[in-house]
Amino acid sequence: MIDTTSKSRFSIKQLTVIYTIISLLTLLVVWELVARFTSASMFLPPASQVLMAFCRSFVEPIGKHTMLAHIGVSLYRVAVAFFFATIIGISLGVGMGYSRLIEAIFKPLFEFIRPIPPLAWIPLSILWFGLSDTGKFFIIFLGCFCFITVNTYDGAKNVDPELIGAARMLGASERQVFFEIVLPSSVPYIFAGLQIAVTAGWSAVVGAEMIQSNEGVGWMIVRGMNTGNTVQIMVGIVAIGIVGFVLANLTSALERRLCAWNEQKGM
Repeated sequence: MIDTTSKSRFSIKQLTVIYTIISLLTLLVVWELVARFTSASMFLPPASQVLMAFCRSFVEPIGKHTMLAHIGVSLYRVAVAFFFATIIGISLGVGMGYSRLIEAIFKPLFEFIRPIPPLAWIPLSILWFGLSDTGKFFIIFLGCFCFITVNTYDGAKNVDPELIGAARMLGASERQVFFEIVLPSSVPYIFAGLQIAVTAGWSAVVGAEMIQSNEGVGWMIVRGMNTGNTVQIMVGIVAIGIVGFVLANLTSALERRLCAWNEQKGM
């Protein structure tokens, strides 16, 4: 027998890919026409020129490095900040969601910091950390931290109280309740936060690399702005968009693989 469900899913995936390609091609064509035949050409380079410069950047250096090296530097900065944001954000989010005492102590402070955009911290990061990479890590950390903490907190808060009550009635210790019920139940929320945070951190790298940097994708954009090189600005934007898209999809794929039990439960 033919599995109609798997066949349907396959056709949906095919259509999604086709629509994505059509959407991207349409964007490129419109971009090219607008840049070629309207007054926007004064500040918007054609898509063909940007794509050619983007491809050349992998063999011809921009500043000290080629594109791969610039992407590698920016990814390193994001990875370090994302690692610490994940550890601290998950710990704080689960703690606030599970313990009323921790929530009472830390939630007001977190709610005060949460609305402040990472770029607003740039002057203070320069004062506190100077012009070293530590200041860049700090800015990117803030871009990731709030999303991870909020989603983890929501996950810990939304654990079924009847499940916790039943476990306690059966003699489970608080440690067992935390590690065997609260934490596993929060995993889908944690991954949702991680997926948002990794793209937010990658976006924050532009602001972070405004702090006295001479390498990285964000630096390329800032340097292009300072020199009036719109092609270089667009090349940096394209690089950030592509890498951000890849990071978001990798995180989503990892979530589907590690949280397959949650998808099956919801079916």
